[in-house]
Amino acid sequence: MFLIADSGSTKCDWVLFKSNEKEPIRFRTKGLNPSILKREALQQIISENETLLSFSNEITSIYFFGAGCNTQNSIQLIEDILSTFFTNATFIVKEDTMAAIWATTNKPAVLCILGTGSNCCFYDGKNIQSKTPSMGYLLMDEASGNYYGKELLKSYYYNQMPNELKVAFENDFLLNVNDVINNLYQSETPNKYLAEFAVFLFKYKEHDLMDRIIREGIAKFIDNQLLQFREELKTLPLYFVGSIAYYAQDYINSALKEKGIKVSGFIKRPIENVILKIKAENILV
Repeated sequence: MFLIADSGSTKCDWVLFKSNEKEPIRFRTKGLNPSILKREALQQIISENETLLSFSNEITSIYFFGAGCNTQNSIQLIEDILSTFFTNATFIVKEDTMAAIWATTNKPAVLCILGTGSNCCFYDGKNIQSKTPSMGYLLMDEASGNYYGKELLKSYYYNQMPNELKVAFENDFLLNVNDVINNLYQSETPNKYLAEFAVFLFKYKEHDLMDRIIREGIAKFIDNQLLQFREELKTLPLYFVGSIAYYAQDYINSALKEKGIKVSGFIKRPIENVILKIKAENILV
């Protein structure tokens, strides 16, 4: 059996292939990000999923694409944890960007991910190349879910929201100051917590404040991350992957049109395209 995991910080999509002839089994767990979660928390996520445990002895190959799997230490941690549950399997652990590449192209391209976090890279046909280090939600992650969550909370607590938006925000979320502070500074996954607010932004995007917040985030991402690849963008296709990218595609297209840049495609969930590629190329091992 062949198992694929596409994990962000918020959620992890798993796909289990018994064979090319049978429909794969799909399920979802919490995200397994080794740069945020400790070993015990990562192990608990796997141990609580009945599907993973029921097939653990039959799985022979695992591809794990994960946010936070961009250092040898983080890759080794994921491999160690997987090996405790799947004793008959071999493992390939890559950063989540590679799943996005599998989902979009096998040729050179510039790729952007806008989900819980954000990232931008150049794929040369074999390897991923970045021009800035990934410093996470505290310093970077423009136009990501957690970036927009921070902007929404600031606009609420700074009393910048119009009253109708403020009431709607209070109806959708628990905004007791102590609870919010606890989730931000005591939680193991504050980036995931912040990203949960982003849905509100797109739900009310017709309001001027929401529209401005979305546009400013996209502009910052383009200026700080995407335009690092000015030369590559002159000749190569550009793809956007992730839920934020998918829901913000009109804003992204509009902002990039002003700079003479065209997007070749948007993909909400890369795992679906990865499944199609695996079936088409018969690469089950």
